[in-house]
Amino acid sequence: MTADQELQDEVTLDDPAVFRRILGHFATGIVVVTAFGKHPVGMTCQSFSSLSLEPPLVLFSPARTSTTWPIIREIGTFAVNILAVEQQPLCRAFAVSGSDKFAGVDWSPGVTGAPLLAGALAHLECALYQVLPGGDHDIVLARPIAVGEAEARSPLLFFQSRYGTFDG
Repeated sequence: MTADQELQDEVTLDDPAVFRRILGHFATGIVVVTAFGKHPVGMTCQSFSSLSLEPPLVLFSPARTSTTWPIIREIGTFAVNILAVEQQPLCRAFAVSGSDKFAGVDWSPGVTGAPLLAGALAHLECALYQVLPGGDHDIVLARPIAVGEAEARSPLLFFQSRYGTFDG
């Protein structure tokens, strides 16, 4: 029996809970994607990654059920705020639908007008480059046009349905 056959015997993709549990073994950083149209909008996202250095591109994947993503998409420019470990409450606030996510949140407008969240480890202000279908999510490719970073601190990570950090 090959290793591929063993894996096929062990894992079934018929159960979304199994698939989610398996993917939970991959630690991810957490970002809040923000934009400013008529008012500030934002959403938490753990599916963020660098894509290309030439040209510089990043990607994130919002759920198609998101009510915030269509607003950000329409605006066309946004900021990706990379969260620090002490920003777990901020992460949770931006993950909830239907509330004023910016109530009590300290932020300043970036060069695109997108909210840059105080205390974030770094930010990338981006222009929408391309949107591709990805099952129940969109795959958003974006071109950074301005970046910034704060002093080095521990990042906020998500692993096996829990928040944590990396102290290297």
